[in-house]
Amino acid sequence: MIHFDNSYARMPEGFFARVAPTPVAEPKLLALNEGLARRLGLDAGWLSGPEGVAMLAGNAVPQGADPIAQAYAGHQFGGFVPQLGDGRAVLLGEVVAPDGARFDIQLKGSGPTPFSRRGDGRAWMGPVLREYVVSEFMHAMGVPTTRALAAVATGETVWRESGLPGAVLTRVAASHIRVGTFQYFAVRGQEDALAALTDHVIARHYPAANGPLSLLDHVVARQAETIAHWMALGFIHGVMNTDNMAVSGETIDYGPCAFMDVYHPDTVFSSIDRGGRYAWAQQPQIAVWNLAQLATCLIPLMGERDAAIEAATKSVHGFAPIYQAAWRRRFGEKLGLTEAADVQPLAERLLTMMAQQRADFTRVFAGLADGRARDEFIDRDAFDAWAADWQAQGPDPDLMRHANPVRIPRNHRIEEAIAAAVADDLGPFRRLFDAVTHPRDARSEWDDLAHAPLAEQIVHQTFCGT
Repeated sequence: MIHFDNSYARMPEGFFARVAPTPVAEPKLLALNEGLARRLGLDAGWLSGPEGVAMLAGNAVPQGADPIAQAYAGHQFGGFVPQLGDGRAVLLGEVVAPDGARFDIQLKGSGPTPFSRRGDGRAWMGPVLREYVVSEFMHAMGVPTTRALAAVATGETVWRESGLPGAVLTRVAASHIRVGTFQYFAVRGQEDALAALTDHVIARHYPAANGPLSLLDHVVARQAETIAHWMALGFIHGVMNTDNMAVSGETIDYGPCAFMDVYHPDTVFSSIDRGGRYAWAQQPQIAVWNLAQLATCLIPLMGERDAAIEAATKSVHGFAPIYQAAWRRRFGEKLGLTEAADVQPLAERLLTMMAQQRADFTRVFAGLADGRARDEFIDRDAFDAWAADWQAQGPDPDLMRHANPVRIPRNHRIEEAIAAAVADDLGPFRRLFDAVTHPRDARSEWDDLAHAPLAEQIVHQTFCGT
């Protein structure tokens, strides 16, 4: 049993469409996150049983659920789309965890909704398993993120370029409210709905905020911290549209996401990002752009227009100092140095050298603590010169070991796990999941998962899956 308390479903009707998930042919549990189930106060035994799997597949709507598809708009690669919404996801409802925290439980890939725009509303197994692994790695590293409760095979074929096995992801989030949710009502001039949404977000996420400007300040600060953490892990979201930016500050929508192997600031993986709009180095600037769109939505609620524009602009400009401080702290920890040390010049020199010599991002930083970083460089004399200046600062190995994962969900390992799962072998997926959810543990049985890809293993593009 799940005890629901569905606050968003009590919002005015224009915020969502009531729609039930579409049942699937042969639901089969692929993975259940028992640790997350405990966090939510849910019975993992029930979830893995027939009734639980039926719910996770969308074949049964549990008592107390009030399934809805949320409405939102969004800028997609800079172009505004006034109506998007949950086209392949249904929010079953909300649960209140034992500690009082509120979470959405959403089925992703659960069939068409009124927002599907002629899509099938389904997901295939590859993106489901990718999001499951990557979001849980991000959680293990302390990054604010949506999480994966379960993955269920549907026993049905999803047609993209070819026929692929279908699956449903059960995603958990503090909420699924996005910048694009505000845009949906702003573009329609629905100020009453904007005010109601603002009040809801304040109550749910930022109870210390005292109005729309204060809310904007809080969202700006939360996003600055999240993006700095992405950067410190070499993470590339791949599709930072405004409909993919959660106002809670959580990382959401792991579509064509990837982690860098070889470091370069202009790295792009997403097959649909042909201009490099969402490259690794562009992510902070795109976050500011997205937050400016949120500010534009809130201005009508902030009183006299000219004063509101000035205040909102100042709030968005506040992203830069918060982000820069967070960046220095994150990269300082990666170098084993406190904020008091001369972090930024040292980190930037190292990153420049890494780009010039095509060094592996994760292996360099993980190697600083165990003395192996030098092996990642071609010009080791250049590394030695940098390392002498770094060592003079007195780096703390324990700080480095905490900040730097030994292994990440490397793109080629994810692809290998997906290919095996499609062939009915979940062993590689389970092994990868176990390894990356213990990302700081240097265990010999997982050594191969920390290796950089061979030339023939390199993944050059990732795909959204829709």
